[in-house]
Amino acid sequence: MTPDRAELRRLHFINALFAHITGQDLYLAEQIKAAISFSLAELETQTAAHPEYAAKFDRDFNAAAARLLAQSFAHLPAHGFFHWDAARTLTSATPLFARDEIMTGLKQLATHSEATLLVTNLRPALIPPPKRAVGRRLQEYEDTLSFIRDLAAARTSPSANLQLLFL
Repeated sequence: MTPDRAELRRLHFINALFAHITGQDLYLAEQIKAAISFSLAELETQTAAHPEYAAKFDRDFNAAAARLLAQSFAHLPAHGFFHWDAARTLTSATPLFARDEIMTGLKQLATHSEATLLVTNLRPALIPPPKRAVGRRLQEYEDTLSFIRDLAAARTSPSANLQLLFL
């Protein structure tokens, strides 16, 4: 991925993630993206010198954005927030552990009428970067996405507004 394309992808990622703050204003999204990038300045410099570090920079950028999002929702007590990192452990993305960890989040969010469930690193957990995204791996990824969507729909109150975000 070219550096300009990666930056544009990050900008749209931030704009979508922080829409409740930016109101879809790309200028504000750029300010948030710049702040997160500034906090990772040393790693960004290393990435410029060593392009193979790009995956680590993306992973750390997503983690920093998730922490910032959790902090922004902490100021909204009526809005629940749960972040699940599928790459947290080697077994997190397997069906048994994914169900357990997602259910933990859904139980935590059950008391809120509005909530956000953020799922990060699911694709890298199921299709690690050196491996190719083909056949069985793609099917496993699609099945896991469907499983999480169905589980969230089944375990969320019909009157609740749950935003399910996959990054």
